[in-house]
Amino acid sequence: MRRVIAALLCLLIGLLPLPALAAETAYGFEDGTAQGWQPRGDGVTVTATGAAAHTGTAALHVAGRTQNWHGASLPDPFEPGVLHTVTAYARLVSGGPATVSLTVQRTPSGGETTYETVASATVTGDGWTLLSGAYTLPPSSTGVQLYAESADAGAAFYLDDITLTALTDPARTPISTGFEDGTTQGWASRGGASLAATAEAAHAGTRGLAVTGRSASWDGPAIDVHGRMAKGDKYALSVWVRGTGKLGLSIERRAGDAVSYERIVAPADAGEWTRLQGTYTLAHDADFLSVYVESADGADPFHLDDFTLAYVEPKPIETGIPALKDAVPFTLGTAFGPAETYGEHAKLLTRHFSGLTPGNDLKWDALQPAEGQFAFAQADALVDFAAARGMTVRGHTLAWHSQTPAWVFEGADKATLLARLETHVRTVVGRYKGRIAAWDVVNEVVDENRPDGLRRSPWFEIAGLDFIRTAFRVARETDPDAKLFINDYNTEFPRKREALYDLVKRLRAEGVPIDGVGHQLHLNIEQPPASYVEDTIERFAGLGVDQHVTELDVSVYTDFVSSYDPIPPGLLVAQGHRYKELFDVFRRQAGRLGSVTVWGKSDDVSWLRSFPITRPNAPLPFDDDLQAKPAYWGIADPSKLPPLVRSLEAPAAEPAAEPRVDGMREFAWDLLPDTPVARVGDVSAGWQARSSERGLYVLAEVEDASRDRSDRVTFTLGGTPYTVWRDGRHGGGFRAAARPTRDGYRVEALLPSRATDIEVEAGEAVWTGRLTFTPPVGHTTAARGEPVVDGVVDAAWARAPRVRTATRIEGAPGAQARVRSLWNGDTLYVLAEVSDAELSEQPPDPWAQDSVEIFVDPGNNKTKGYDDDDGQYRISFTGRQTVGGTFDAFAVKDNLTGAARTVPGGYVVEAAIRLPTVTLRKGTLLGFDVQVNDATGAVRTGAATWNDATGRGYVDTSHWGVLRLTR
Repeated sequence: MRRVIAALLCLLIGLLPLPALAAETAYGFEDGTAQGWQPRGDGVTVTATGAAAHTGTAALHVAGRTQNWHGASLPDPFEPGVLHTVTAYARLVSGGPATVSLTVQRTPSGGETTYETVASATVTGDGWTLLSGAYTLPPSSTGVQLYAESADAGAAFYLDDITLTALTDPARTPISTGFEDGTTQGWASRGGASLAATAEAAHAGTRGLAVTGRSASWDGPAIDVHGRMAKGDKYALSVWVRGTGKLGLSIERRAGDAVSYERIVAPADAGEWTRLQGTYTLAHDADFLSVYVESADGADPFHLDDFTLAYVEPKPIETGIPALKDAVPFTLGTAFGPAETYGEHAKLLTRHFSGLTPGNDLKWDALQPAEGQFAFAQADALVDFAAARGMTVRGHTLAWHSQTPAWVFEGADKATLLARLETHVRTVVGRYKGRIAAWDVVNEVVDENRPDGLRRSPWFEIAGLDFIRTAFRVARETDPDAKLFINDYNTEFPRKREALYDLVKRLRAEGVPIDGVGHQLHLNIEQPPASYVEDTIERFAGLGVDQHVTELDVSVYTDFVSSYDPIPPGLLVAQGHRYKELFDVFRRQAGRLGSVTVWGKSDDVSWLRSFPITRPNAPLPFDDDLQAKPAYWGIADPSKLPPLVRSLEAPAAEPAAEPRVDGMREFAWDLLPDTPVARVGDVSAGWQARSSERGLYVLAEVEDASRDRSDRVTFTLGGTPYTVWRDGRHGGGFRAAARPTRDGYRVEALLPSRATDIEVEAGEAVWTGRLTFTPPVGHTTAARGEPVVDGVVDAAWARAPRVRTATRIEGAPGAQARVRSLWNGDTLYVLAEVSDAELSEQPPDPWAQDSVEIFVDPGNNKTKGYDDDDGQYRISFTGRQTVGGTFDAFAVKDNLTGAARTVPGGYVVEAAIRLPTVTLRKGTLLGFDVQVNDATGAVRTGAATWNDATGRGYVDTSHWGVLRLTR
């Protein structure tokens, strides 16, 4: 009798089903039939017989064989992608020994028929022998059969007690393709691309998949994973790729007529073998699911190898720690998506947050991809999820220049565009009336680099400010009870803050119903200072508007190119203290701040994993496994944070021409910004240090309106405390002075020690860290003047002092420049006279060609990353101009005009750089540096700067010199 024993356990916990534990198919032939087994080969007979049996009373008799591959076969016994154990007992009818094997025949997609041995043993006629093995049938195989054969072509044999056991649910069984069998192993073309397993495409082993003949960026290899992922489960995916451009990993999902494409790993440079790895949680029903590799653009060939997909067993969330929402005096929200409404993710959301923001599903492209065609199913599910748990919902966002379908602007005049906007807002807000508490009505409409402070988006170009007025008016009419917000990033920076402030003030004065301002706060572990955030909240409080923090996260990177793997633990500790510092601000400002939303709750869902480049990042309170990080404790209970030891550079300097300590802020102190000491209560401070043969000069600027004689600053250097009171009193053995300032007082001291361990204490505000003694900060001057920018050294340059690019950062001594600077109006002029005997533009990268780079930070902020108005301006010896800065240098790329001229022994570069974000006047200090790149043939062989010796000036402004403007 054919026995089918199936064991299935399904325990429902919330929305997450557990998979079947096992399913076994057994063949014992007790019913007197072959139970589906068939002859394989001409003349072969396969019958049930009572002449022999391993157990019971019958077995399968296989006779009439004349070829070694003749035997008994069972068609289609395996579920694709599921790991099976296969066992059977075999015995020769007589004689022996002979080898009996269980083999799988199949034809893979795109390959030739293959034969794979599952189990084999030496068998005799004297007794039964166990054959045992394991097998996983690759997807997309046809003509599949399991068969028994013998190396002895004429041997007859018995089979009995054959079992095929599926050990796991398909959604728990890994997929691994290495192409070692010479087939495509289930990968198929999405378009017309050709796929072949070849040796030249191997990353590991002897073969990989070569992808050629592509017709578009999306055309390439795909593997069917339908049935291999369970809804609500998380999977880790990894594949190695190599090509000429950027390659990424995506998934295509279909349900009925609906098709969606979701990115797993954003395209990354793959000139060398590159591992694309990410996670994906299936959050939707699907009747088609396919993973594929695509390029960012173009249709160049590429190689692929060593693909894996594996179920990620979730760690239970921690239940013995405080709920974050109970630790703060305001609504604590988080952004979320469909995948997070299942399993442990859903538990984490519910436990720690009181508000939810659908991250993408309420944006225009998700809700109305084509005119009049609204798709609310997914947004409805997210809003329902929040409502069922008593959580508030924030709507993000109604009008934005990004993620708005092209049709919205196509052929639109002002009236048409505003009509489309009104229809969208009225439909969307109306659907969720009474269910969404607050809306980001318009998003990112400010550009502080414009004279009027307004972003030149398609909305603004067509409709001006009327698109903002219309969006708010219609939203208010549609749901009078919803709070309506204008939302933007970088509002913590003074220029953006003031541009947004002026816009809100103007629109509210007109009667536009702006209830509140949303501050995104995408920050990093160092910048900007928390005091900037507090200043912004206090500034907008004067307008009487509600304020929310809407998109908080804290990147572990201070620039846009660095990458850690793994992220150093010390950075996570620093991040925890950064969260503590920020939430100190939020708690102090709770009377003015109604909500704080982190942009995702756990690192595995953060957008910063793929923006601005693909790299490991950990910007959120919980890690990839949903476990609490130092960032969590920075919010919930800072006393649990490990201690933080900071670092500070102390450049060599004597603050005054004549050594004295008088409490004055001399020019030497202005070369660098003060390092903040976190505010406690109403006391905050910033401080600096300068190293000298006489000891350590220190300066502290304290904001403290109390005017109490007991106010003091204590510097503990190398374990010895040095205290200076507000009125100038201090202990003996060192020199010190104090002076009142508008907001508090200033302390200056010369400490008789060059120890490096230091603590600075102002009131209860404390900074603890270590000093590094560094060379002086280079500084020079720029005289007022306006040259003709033509590469010719005219008379205007005669007044400008020279500096030299004598700091070698790469290669052997080579090209150098004498550099002079002038200024006039809003423009900085720079002249570089370069000595270079051999000039080349052969290197493909502009920074590797013979060229001059001019670095300018209008605010002299000395940060470890670029601010929006910081620029890297490059001119080659032929006059080729390139500009670097934040992201694509969007705020500074139009600031440069220049000229170059070759001269005997080198070349001359002349540049004019507009600096519209500051007012240039006598005494203005600019962060400034110049670098000369030296090329020989097709490579850069050297580089030299004026001041910055780190070689990181292209991402870090903190070691640039200083340019002081004079008359």
